Amino acid sequence: MPNKRTIIVTGGAGFIGSHVIRRFVTRYPHYKIINLDALTYAGNLENLRDIENAPNYFFERANILHTEEIQGVFAKYDPDSIIHLAAESHVDRSILSPLDFVYTNIIGTVNLLNVAKHEWLDNLSSKRFYHVSTDEVYGALGETGYFTEKTSYAPNSPYSASKASSDHFVRAYGETYDLPVVITNCSNNYGPNQFPEKLIPLFINNIITKRPLPVYGDGLYTRDWLYVKDHAAAIDHIFHEGKNRETYNIGGNNEWKNIELVKLLCRLMDDKLGNTPGTSEKLITYVKDRPGHDRRYAIDASKVEQELGWKPSISFEEGLAQTVDWYLQNGEWLKNVTTGAYQQYYKGQYSSE
Repeated sequence: MPNKRTIIVTGGAGFIGSHVIRRFVTRYPHYKIINLDALTYAGNLENLRDIENAPNYFFERANILHTEEIQGVFAKYDPDSIIHLAAESHVDRSILSPLDFVYTNIIGTVNLLNVAKHEWLDNLSSKRFYHVSTDEVYGALGETGYFTEKTSYAPNSPYSASKASSDHFVRAYGETYDLPVVITNCSNNYGPNQFPEKLIPLFINNIITKRPLPVYGDGLYTRDWLYVKDHAAAIDHIFHEGKNRETYNIGGNNEWKNIELVKLLCRLMDDKLGNTPGTSEKLITYVKDRPGHDRRYAIDASKVEQELGWKPSISFEEGLAQTVDWYLQNGEWLKNVTTGAYQQYYKGQYSSE
């Protein structure tokens, strides 16, 4: 790959995207990193305050559903790469409003592919379209076994169906138009800056505010968890060293049943808050299961480990403790994202009105 790159990161103000941008901006000062984000409810520029004045960082408010906006960003920066993270990603929201996921995750991805194809087709050398996806496209596992890159797709929620469709379009553009694409499917992420609709930050916030901790069904649903900074490191490795038209699974080799995770989190929070042991566990409330709830996910990440030398750097217990510390130390951030106050920050920082 060339020494200098101009990379668009879609969804860069979101949870995973902000960690990817921070890593690339700080590790590669000779790269130009463009954060393209529509700033919907989960996009938050406060996530990037520490690097927003870096000379190689640029922000463009644009929506991947609006072709003209994407074309304008291409015309302005002439990017040679896209790391595509922008997506609707919450299963519960997809059950309530599937079309939002169809528009953003499928049509938005195809819009990006079309613009990249048009702009790059005469010179595909050193180009890269990196599509970030999820392990949920594979469906559910039984008590044993792991998802590999060869596992057949069997999505069970509108969210995972929309991501599966976007994966297929990315692969098809690679095969049909020779677009230099790469796809990664990752397990559940956790860590700083995650919007508090997802399990870990939601429960941290609810423990702080002494609200119930809603656990679906019997609480025995199993997920593989990966610290978000390890995911950003994997994206870095694969972006630079992965092969075109390949898929790489990224996982933490770190399975936890939901109820066991919640109880660990409760113990950590009680310790950090100085509560009597067992205080937070009393907030656990079992609620009606959601439709199409996959029982177990587990990733076989041996391909990326063996071919590219990446592996997780942190244990779940250590990562969770760091995550809890971050939320407790950033109460203002948590307050802002739950009230929408961060939108005022955008207007003050970037609006010309």
